[in-house]
This record gives sequence, structure tokens and C-alpha cells, in this order.
Amino acid sequence: QVQLVESGGGLVQAGGSLRLSCAASGTIVSLNYLDWYRQGPGKQRELVASITGGGTTNYADSVKGRFIISRDGAKNTVFLQMNALKPEDTDVYQCNAEFLIDGVGGTWNGWGQGTQVTVSS
Repeated sequence: QVQLVESGGGLVQAGGSLRLSCAASGTIVSLNYLDWYRQGPGKQRELVASITGGGTTNYADSVKGRFIISRDGAKNTVFLQMNALKPEDTDVYQCNAEFLIDGVGGTWNGWGQGTQVTVSS
């Protein structure tokens, strides 16, 4: 079984920075991909950034140039560095990941618990 634990959310002023972490534990062979989503009350869930096991990254237009997704493979942790934060970045951020968990192609997909990011103007 794999668990995802997020951390790093909080309250920050506009223009500030936060770094979110999504740490995986359990029986893991390798990362297939990890996505960061965000969702606020009454809003649709938005895919913010993603990274593959090979290191390919993608970003939503709304965060391109401000957010950076990266990973520490040795620690099975993915980071979301959020810079130049805006009030409209206020949301609950959640990671979703798929991992290879054995040598015969078995995978696990799951979500973290979510972390609140609040950006004040």
C-alpha cells in the first residue's frame, strides 16, 4: 500500500512564495506520474502542474512561469514551488500520483489529503 502526504500550505501575502511537498511512502518501484490539482469552493478542479517519472513537466497557463514542479526520486517526494503568488491562487491543493509497485506492471493510484493555500492581497 502507498500513502501520499502533503505539506507546505499556509497563508502568504501576494507576491510571496510557498513550497508544497507530496511525499509517498510504501512499496514503490518508481513514479509513473504525479499531478498537482487545486480546487476552491464552487470552482472546478484545475490541473496545475504535472511531472512524469522521466522528468517531463507541464503547467497550466495560469501558473506558467511562476510555479515549478520537481521531484526527489530518492525520497519519493514531489515539490511544487509557487512564486509570485496571487490571491486567485487561493485554493486547496492536492496531489494525485501513480506509482509502479512491483516488477510485473502493477500500479497504485491515489490522492493526498490536500493542503490549503491562502494568498492575501
